[in-house]
Amino acid sequence: MPDTELTLARTGGRPLSRILFSTEQIAERVREIGREITEAYPKDEELLVLGTLKGSFIFLSDVVREIARPMEVDFLIASSYGGGTVSTGEVSLLYDSSSVLTGKHVILVEDIVDSGTTLNRLLPQLRTHNPASLEVCALLHKHIARDLVLEPRWVGFDCPHDFVIGYGLDHSEYFRNLPFIGVIQP
Repeated sequence: MPDTELTLARTGGRPLSRILFSTEQIAERVREIGREITEAYPKDEELLVLGTLKGSFIFLSDVVREIARPMEVDFLIASSYGGGTVSTGEVSLLYDSSSVLTGKHVILVEDIVDSGTTLNRLLPQLRTHNPASLEVCALLHKHIARDLVLEPRWVGFDCPHDFVIGYGLDHSEYFRNLPFIGVIQP
C-alpha cells in the first residue's frame, strides 16, 4: 500500500494537512535525548522517570530504552483537554504515582507543552515529595505557555501552534498509533 493510502487508512480516511516529524526524525531525536539523560545523572543515584498518561506513553517507552542506566518508571494520569482540541484550563489528576519520589532524581515526561497548565499543576505537587532533583522532558514544545514553573530541560522538537496527532498524541483518543507526528486538516 503506498504511503498516502496507508496514512489515510490509519487516520480513518481523514487527510493530514502535513507530517511535521517523520518516524525517522523522531527515532533520531529520541536516541539523542536518551544519551543526554544518561550523561546527566550519576549512575549510583536513583532515577525515576515519571510519564504523564496517556499522551507520553510511546515517547516514554522509546526514551527509557535509550537511557543506559538503571531507573524506575511510573505514571500519572492528568488531563486538561477532555474531548476538545484546546486546553480547558482545568487539570484533572486521575491517577497519582505510587512511587516514592523522596531523594530520587525525577524526570517528568510530557507529550506536549502548550498552555503549561498541566506542568504548572503537577510540578509543585511533585516537589512536595522532596525529590533530589526534578526535570521535565517533553516530546513537543509550542513555546506559548506563560509563567511555566519549570522549562523542560529536554525537548524533542519545537512545535507550531497547530493541533498535532500521532506518536501518542490524540484527538478524542484516536490517532495515537501513527508512527509520525502530523496535523489533521480541519
